[in-house]
Amino acid sequence: MSQRKPLTVFLILMAVLVCAPGVWAVDTIKIGFNIPLTGDIPKVGEGSKYAAEILLAEVNGAGGIKVGDKTYMLQFIYEDNESKAESATAAALKLITQDQVLAVIGPQASKQAIPAGEVCNSYKTPMISPWSTNPQTTTDRPYVFRACFLDPFQGPVAAKFASEEFQAKKAAVLYDIASDYPMGLAQYFKEAFEKIHGPGSVVAFETFTTKDRDFSAQLTNIVKSGADVLFTPQYYDEVPLIVKQAHQLGWKKPIMGSDSWGSAELMKLCGDDCKGLFFTTHYAAAGAKGATKEFIDKYNAKYGYVPDDVAALTWDAIRLLIQAIQNTGGLTGNLDKDREKVKNALAQIKDFDGITGKMTFTPEGDPIKCAVVVKISDTGEFEFFKSVCP
Repeated sequence: MSQRKPLTVFLILMAVLVCAPGVWAVDTIKIGFNIPLTGDIPKVGEGSKYAAEILLAEVNGAGGIKVGDKTYMLQFIYEDNESKAESATAAALKLITQDQVLAVIGPQASKQAIPAGEVCNSYKTPMISPWSTNPQTTTDRPYVFRACFLDPFQGPVAAKFASEEFQAKKAAVLYDIASDYPMGLAQYFKEAFEKIHGPGSVVAFETFTTKDRDFSAQLTNIVKSGADVLFTPQYYDEVPLIVKQAHQLGWKKPIMGSDSWGSAELMKLCGDDCKGLFFTTHYAAAGAKGATKEFIDKYNAKYGYVPDDVAALTWDAIRLLIQAIQNTGGLTGNLDKDREKVKNALAQIKDFDGITGKMTFTPEGDPIKCAVVVKISDTGEFEFFKSVCP
């Protein structure tokens, strides 16, 4: 017994020291991630998590973040929203009420970000969507922000580019009518194109529903329409099917896409059919410089492929959040008060230097930033073609 007693006393002492605030224990800031690790677009969730894991290791490896006169370690909690709206709202609720996170990153796609944003705003918890471009995500939601440009900007950029680059006078559009993101962007493109070329210049405005895999009827109408360009703002898992079927039906004219094309998986699924095509997006990996190239190199070295725009935007969203947390000047330990402090600090961010561009938030929580037009090269790389600013 006499030999065990000192050990017991030592263990009790250690427990007291570890638990005593300001002695050994380092407080932890919990950040939630509401991302699609399964479902239709798992590569989106993968890129989000991979970028987050690199940043988490860097921050904690350097001793955490200093907020006021205290240092905190970061803890990231990942919830799979399965690329479904109902799962995204459930994930948001769990992160806010059970995990008691300070803030939430994601969802990425607008179909999940819009309903999850409603939950986060209702529970007064800051949320940053890295990739959701639909205006509804942030509208009348002071606690909801984004790290990307909006579709009312992206749609006209694509319409103007198609008009100038391809000399297109007539356009066709093919989009998923059951999904918020492509439906909104298709409409913005149509409005902008008809503003340039007059009413009726969008000669085919064809729709399908999520999970459809045969587009032959719609594409037959598009081929017959006499359109000079096809705009299809769909996700990376659908684009190869659309492009290949269009080519099989005799379409030889330009096809243009949007930021949802930007996944590393696109070329694996699409191959030669997508080479030479263009899409609007948030950053171009090929030819990147400075901090953007550093991020790409780190990601590529760790995971074996070039990060897509989702990964880059997630990196920026986390750094925006960390900046806002530090800008509070200090946390109180009261979660409700601290969430409000972080929200207020986010709203004040100006000229944030992100790897996807410089950002200043509008009162609606949307960043003012440029878009990039990317050309898919003959080797399948996403090459910078031109920059378009507001």
